[in-house]
Formats: sequence, structure tokens, C-alpha cells
Amino acid sequence: MDIVRESRLKRSDINDIDEMSGNKFEEYLLVLLKGRGYKVKLTPKTGDYGADLILLTNNKKIVVQAKRYKKNVGVRAVQEIVSAQKYYKADECWVITNSFFTNQAIKLASSNHVRLINRSELIDWMIKYNKSA
Repeated sequence: MDIVRESRLKRSDINDIDEMSGNKFEEYLLVLLKGRGYKVKLTPKTGDYGADLILLTNNKKIVVQAKRYKKNVGVRAVQEIVSAQKYYKADECWVITNSFFTNQAIKLASSNHVRLINRSELIDWMIKYNKSA
């Protein structure tokens, strides 16, 4: 990704994210998560086995599914990222959304050790990132 595009994405706020396409949201998360210290790569647009991004730290691999939704995210996203975790042999799996999660998704995530990052936490991350940038 070029510097100009990255700089534009960096300045996005939650209202911008609410209007983004799914692919653009994935690109935004790539920039945000790099800013949080992860090595990040996007998976292919097709055949991604349920993961949109792969994060690497010194000792962990994390698969992430990005859901830019107008409504609450349901169990299917949790099921897909659990499958992706096995496929990619990842240590953790996350679902990140600009929205919130259904109660069923929260229960399933809890029993499968899936980290759910909802709108509130995403906004917190964005605020911290924008202060540091």
C-alpha cells in the first residue's frame, strides 16, 4: 500500500468506516493494526478460509475476520474464524466489527476462545492510534 493511501486511511473516523466497503475496511484494519505493533498481511480476496488478515507478533499468529456491518454480527462470523484458526494453525482468532455482536455470537465466541472487538473497542483503538500518529 502506498504512503498517500495509508495516510488517508489513517485519518478515517468511525463515520468513514461506516461508509467503507468491506475491502476498504480490511485495508483500514491493516493500517490500524500495523500502528498497534503487529506485522499484518491481508489474505487473498477469495479462498481465504474465513480470515481477512493475519497478524504476527514475536511469538503468536492471529487470524482476524473483519465485518463492516450496519447490523449486529452473528454466529456465522465466529464459526468462520474458528475454522480459519485451524486452517492457518493460528494461536488466536479475532472478529473485528464497526458494529456489535448478537448474544448468540458472544456465547459461541466465549466457548471457542474467540476475541470479539466491537464498535466501542474499535473506536478506543482508533483514538489511541490517532493520538500516537
